[in-house]
Amino acid sequence: QVQLVESGGGLVQPGGSLRLSCAASTNAFVISAMGWYRQAPGKLRELVASITTGGTTNYAGSVKGRFTISRDNAKNTLYLQMNNLKPEDTAVYYCNTARSLWPWGQGTQVTVSS
Repeated sequence: QVQLVESGGGLVQPGGSLRLSCAASTNAFVISAMGWYRQAPGKLRELVASITTGGTTNYAGSVKGRFTISRDNAKNTLYLQMNNLKPEDTAVYYCNTARSLWPWGQGTQVTVSS
């Protein structure tokens, strides 16, 4: 069974930066469009960024210009560079395929607060 392990979250002040990582346990990562999702308390999980196998990226309007998604196929690893973080970015962040086909990992908590 595929396992996704997210890491890199933490507590950061507004305007700060974090880099999230997601390690996938399957080589199917290489042939899969991938995405970063987040779920804030009391809200539905939402897709915030995606990247195709060819490297084409797409972002939700709320994070465009601040977040950058990337992938390292040699390491089966997905990244999310988050800059200029805002309190409304506070959520648990998850990775999955762009169609959320794999079992969810435990996520990584991002808290933006002064």
